[in-house]
Amino acid sequence: MKTENKILEMTFDFSIKIIDLYKVLLVQKEFVISKQLLRCATSIGANAEEASAAQTKKDFIAKMSIASKEARETKYWLRLLDKSQIVKHDYSNYLASIEHIINVITKIVKTSQESLK
Repeated sequence: MKTENKILEMTFDFSIKIIDLYKVLLVQKEFVISKQLLRCATSIGANAEEASAAQTKKDFIAKMSIASKEARETKYWLRLLDKSQIVKHDYSNYLASIEHIINVITKIVKTSQESLK
């Protein structure tokens, strides 16, 4: 399976996990950070999906770069939830998953940029 296909699967599965976390956060009356997290985390997969239908290599790189930015924002919100413990929860699996996603997307972008040269 190509790396791009793996990242689509990974980001979709991660989005499902974040939706489940979002529900937990809402029950605990955390509305602000949870909404930010939901938006950026689900945007990762949406941008990766758009990249898979890119018309050019540059378009692909641009969409995957946006996915990378969204993944980094997701990591920020997860770290904030983890360190603040505003909602007592174990965020370690989410943090490990987003770190892996960031690494894969970074590799995809770098490899794609190198192929343009």
